[in-house]
Amino acid sequence: MHRTYSMRATRAPTASQIQNPPPPPSTTKSGRFFGRGGLGHALRRNAAGHFGPDLAKKLSQLVKMEKNVMRSMETVAKERMEVAQQLSIWGEACDEDVSDVTDKLGVLLYEIGELEDQYVDRYDQYRVTMKSIRNIEASVQPSRDRKQKITDQIAQLKYKEPNSPRIVVLEQELVRAEAESLVAEAQLSNITREKIKAAYTYQFDALREHCEKVAIIAGYGKHLLELIDDTPVTPGETRAAYDGYEASKAIIQDCEDSLTNWVTQNAAVSAKLSTRARTLSQRRRNNIKARSEGHDLSGQDVPLNDRDSWLPAGQHKDEYDDEEEEEEEDDIDAPSHSMLDSETGLNGESRGRNQEPVVA
Repeated sequence: MHRTYSMRATRAPTASQIQNPPPPPSTTKSGRFFGRGGLGHALRRNAAGHFGPDLAKKLSQLVKMEKNVMRSMETVAKERMEVAQQLSIWGEACDEDVSDVTDKLGVLLYEIGELEDQYVDRYDQYRVTMKSIRNIEASVQPSRDRKQKITDQIAQLKYKEPNSPRIVVLEQELVRAEAESLVAEAQLSNITREKIKAAYTYQFDALREHCEKVAIIAGYGKHLLELIDDTPVTPGETRAAYDGYEASKAIIQDCEDSLTNWVTQNAAVSAKLSTRARTLSQRRRNNIKARSEGHDLSGQDVPLNDRDSWLPAGQHKDEYDDEEEEEEEDDIDAPSHSMLDSETGLNGESRGRNQEPVVA
């Protein structure tokens, strides 16, 4: 009569699921051809790097290896639930305290198995996001190949037919191919950074939730073990009657409440950076923010709103003469390497002031 209670009897969305709705079932849970075992794992891992564009081969292999990881976790989750059921079956023939506690331990272990099954679904979000990077890499490869092909054709023609009119046509095509390639490479760079942050955010958030909830279950499991009387008895002595049924049920209920009410904001474990790591990380974030916002030059030059204070340039002759002398001294002390400051401009024209001979 005491072995019918289960945490799964009344399923309701947890606070974490309300805050972050669960994803659809993992894509690895269907369409399984090779079943369990290492054959399918080996085929996926080894075949992934031999097909598709060169640019996407490495990431394609990573995605396939992650699929192996997910299917392994799925197997572990199913077998853990089977172990939980078997523990309860074995404990049924034991003494009352062992029977009750092993049944409740089976409930907790079964819950861990279901958490692992849910973790597989969330882990798939990470893998699918990484696949999107792989798809972008595969789409960029043709532009690289086209640019390389045209470059090779030009080099071959210049070697065999240096005066061929087709060289000009190919060079124009190369310019267009390079422009297309620049756009594709920029998109790949932007999307890669965006997606990799999103992908591993999915993974780490799911891992944090899973580990925190497993730690909660482990804590309540140890409370259950305290209900077993392990005091040695002498042969023929009878143990006291077990009276922990309500206590074990209350522990299971407390565990269920803790799991239901868990949210990320109440996580017990937090990663705290050292002062040095925090300073360096903040410096990096500030640099990224400054580059994204650009430089504000609005206050560099003060606007001249008082037009009555303006004077013709001729009335400032003395001031300009003094400034010109200072600039000439600066030019002598520190010569400029700018094309605009030289006596001869870009087109051979004379620019700036002509140096006058100094009268001794």
